[in-house]
Amino acid sequence: MYRNAQDDGILTGLLCGPLISAALLYIALQLSSMDPPGDPLPASWLVEPAMTLPQSANPLTPLQALIHSRRYLVSQSTFCATLLLVHVCASWVTEARHRRKLVVPEGEVSSVPRKAGRRTYLYVLFAVSVTLWILCVRIALEELRLGIWQSMSYFDVVTSAMFFQFSLYISVRLAHRGFTFGEVGLVAFGATILFMELINLTIAKLWPASTPFIKTFRLPNPLLVYQLALIPGSLLTGFFLSPLLYLSRHIAQRPVRRLRYPQEKQKHRRLLALGFYGGALLIVGGLVGLWTAWCLGGRNPWVYIVLWMLEGRTQWTRPGLLVYWALLICMSVAGWTRQLARGRRFRQWNARGSTYGTSSSEAHRVPHSPRYGASFGQPGYGSTGIQALAQSHTAANVNATVGGASPNVSPAELSDPSSPVAPLSEGPGPLGLRLPNLPNLPELPNGANLSNVATDLLDAADKHVPTLSVNARRKFFHALAVVMFVPGIAVDPAFTHLAFSAAFALFTFTEYVRYFALYPLGAAVHLFMNEFLDSKDGGTAILSHFYLLTGCANSVWFEGPSRLLQFTGTLVLGVGDALASVVGKRLGRHRWFAANPKTVEGSAAFVASVCLCAWLLRVLGVVEHFSVGRYAVVGTLAAGLEAFSVQNDNVTLPLYMWAMLVFGNVVT
Repeated sequence: MYRNAQDDGILTGLLCGPLISAALLYIALQLSSMDPPGDPLPASWLVEPAMTLPQSANPLTPLQALIHSRRYLVSQSTFCATLLLVHVCASWVTEARHRRKLVVPEGEVSSVPRKAGRRTYLYVLFAVSVTLWILCVRIALEELRLGIWQSMSYFDVVTSAMFFQFSLYISVRLAHRGFTFGEVGLVAFGATILFMELINLTIAKLWPASTPFIKTFRLPNPLLVYQLALIPGSLLTGFFLSPLLYLSRHIAQRPVRRLRYPQEKQKHRRLLALGFYGGALLIVGGLVGLWTAWCLGGRNPWVYIVLWMLEGRTQWTRPGLLVYWALLICMSVAGWTRQLARGRRFRQWNARGSTYGTSSSEAHRVPHSPRYGASFGQPGYGSTGIQALAQSHTAANVNATVGGASPNVSPAELSDPSSPVAPLSEGPGPLGLRLPNLPNLPELPNGANLSNVATDLLDAADKHVPTLSVNARRKFFHALAVVMFVPGIAVDPAFTHLAFSAAFALFTFTEYVRYFALYPLGAAVHLFMNEFLDSKDGGTAILSHFYLLTGCANSVWFEGPSRLLQFTGTLVLGVGDALASVVGKRLGRHRWFAANPKTVEGSAAFVASVCLCAWLLRVLGVVEHFSVGRYAVVGTLAAGLEAFSVQNDNVTLPLYMWAMLVFGNVVT
């Protein structure tokens, strides 16, 4: 059910939400204590002012409303932590009762019913019971005048309790073995906060006279409106179209012999994919688009965003950033696609005793994903290995390889069909390279064999690509995050805020395509992403790119007056975490303790690199002055968390360091 880890992350799930909420409230209280009160957003954020409710009986300023909202957020975070603790205790009690059942089928837990329908029924019954119990606790606290959770109405209690538990269940079901318990609690808390912001903003627009203030935890400006349209909108799209997605996955993973109409399999997959794409367009352009226009005061959201893109520092600043990001993404994806495709060819040749003289043992040094060897629909499904793909010509093996692709697809369609198989080589050439087309060089004046020689040269260089470790491949995207996000945050943080939200929505739809094997890109996306998985990606859903994106984006999404804090996620993950991994693996000699793979040298590299980059940003005038000593102390605490925690540090590390920088008053 959860990812195998030495630590289930209970403390992470219980404490991280209240820690972030308290840090956000602390920022708002600091701004209100200034004379005059400070602006929640610095002048570099080129965005419309926050919405207010002048029709209410006692209208509040945006800062006053933000303070009230963040006090509510602190109550909401402790409320969700209490629900999570109740689930933990209930799980312990249930497992203790079933511990006497020693004989259970492999891969199952005695305390969990085998039938999916019964599991769902029991969980819904338990969730409703917990909601009623927590509502009674809220009423009792009000009668005792203890002041706990009193900023939450009964509607808030019931709505947030049910949605938080619903998020827990959906996350575990869809991302089976993709989370630890603490990570799934943190994800459910984030989803609940976004959902409550969506509900509260809608209520404020429906009944502005009776609503005292807009209860959102960031300023209610167009950036928040678009984020709520993009992120919850993309998730709601999948929820509304879930029958089509389920059928697409079901047909893709089901053997042809077990289908009622096997000859119609490809036709049915195409029709389901067309239905999903058409339905997504209708939902995004209809329901989500109409809600966005309503929140923007009747303005067309598509026209508004185009005009807003021309309102940066200059008319071409935001379009230039967009082109810059698009070029980096296209170059990275195209480059990796080419290299990985050629790498698969060399793995195939090496497995057959290739012309390059590589032994079979060397061929198997290529790092394998934890998904290789599992079938579509199972925990950790994915490729069965490129060698098996090259040797198999049956429909069943091809279907298992691509995670549910058509059984009629040939192996050539899954590799690079335009790449010819090199002829056998006579022996090594200069510099140890075998170039089988080199004897044809005298015919070069005719121009017929020049492309063959170029292909040989590329092949000779590309044969080393498969030896890249998974860690090296993944850290490339950490470096790419620095190159992409640092200029965006420095030049236009408001536009980068919106770009992060759009990227999250795009990742969500991409995962729909991959996870549910939507025609025609499902298999291609799956094979590409499968090359970058490590031991923490053993679940059915691939979450690494979500973790990296949200880790970099959270410090921008939290907003706030400090420019330094906005770079926290990018510096921690793009610089500190990447260099800690590289230095620890290459130069690390002293482990923190025997069972821990993290080294003292890697942790030192984390602290030094993050502090150096932050200092360089200050020297260049990108961020304000800050205490380097305090920043180094916070960086050391974050390095300790990175060294000793087994949770996914792309999620927890930026959140922890951002909160500690706030409480440490690092910015002077």
